[in-house]
Amino acid sequence: MSSNIMDSNIRNVRFPPLPIEEWEDTKDTLHLFMQIVGKIRLGLFPKKNHWWHVPFYVSTRGLTTGPIPYKNFIFEMEFDFREHVLRIDSSGGDSRNIELEGLSVARFYKAVFSGLSELGIEASIRAVPYDVPDISTEPFETDEKHAAYDGEYAKRYWQILLQVDSIYQVFRGQFIGKSSPAHVFWHHGDLALTRFSGRPAQVREGASQVEREAYSHEVISFGFWAGDKNVREPAFYAYAAPQPEGLMEEPLRPKEAFWNPEAGMALLMYNSIREAESPGQKVLDFLESVYQAGAKRANWDIEAFRLPSYEKQPEELAARS
Repeated sequence: MSSNIMDSNIRNVRFPPLPIEEWEDTKDTLHLFMQIVGKIRLGLFPKKNHWWHVPFYVSTRGLTTGPIPYKNFIFEMEFDFREHVLRIDSSGGDSRNIELEGLSVARFYKAVFSGLSELGIEASIRAVPYDVPDISTEPFETDEKHAAYDGEYAKRYWQILLQVDSIYQVFRGQFIGKSSPAHVFWHHGDLALTRFSGRPAQVREGASQVEREAYSHEVISFGFWAGDKNVREPAFYAYAAPQPEGLMEEPLRPKEAFWNPEAGMALLMYNSIREAESPGQKVLDFLESVYQAGAKRANWDIEAFRLPSYEKQPEELAARS
């Protein structure tokens, strides 16, 4: 497939409705499921810069930890939103499936660790939710309250992540500087992508260990999340850290985008663009406009970071398109 056709497909993606009121209980339960699996990856995966060893990645079936090295084999944990199971696969050929529907957080927690043990994997986590007091502070092992799972809405959430991830891949390819992968952080359940200037940054006084590592260098970061107790609909967001002076005086695209001074970021509400003629293009415009605003105000070398354009593709690539 040629790049022009691929870009056209991205621009013309279609996004399903995801009203938070109709799946909030499922969203909260799934969020806690994700934290359990995410903490296992955090504990077993070799540490990477900027906490890149902790998130999930969008897959053809749902969300995956990717391969996790363990002793003399590897294993992978994947939320499969087509079959609605958590699949644990070992390179040794064994696997375990844990049904997502009908399980409380406590039962899911026990089933996950039982499955890991049966595969010869020893893991331990701090078994309490991380920084989501609006959802739960109950230890995973005793949380019987959160047990909702609507497969249709879980599938819609994944389908949106598929589309957004594809848009992020196009956007990421336009920048030749240091960039994170597109990944899903189980802290807030947001799909994020970050660009770096390469310059160290002074982190604010009193910052946590997580924040000190995440913002050790200047960044412009982009994300999508499904909404929460305060923001009652899904949204795309973007911000610069540290925030340069005058950032919010810069224009944004598309016209539906706006700066939110209180939150310190730009927002593009999901419902404002999902039925547009080319919603994917609007998302790309939003990402690019915030990048241009942040890079301009923070004095990044925009031209040096721009992917060069080629009049002709190398023959071996052209032959495959």
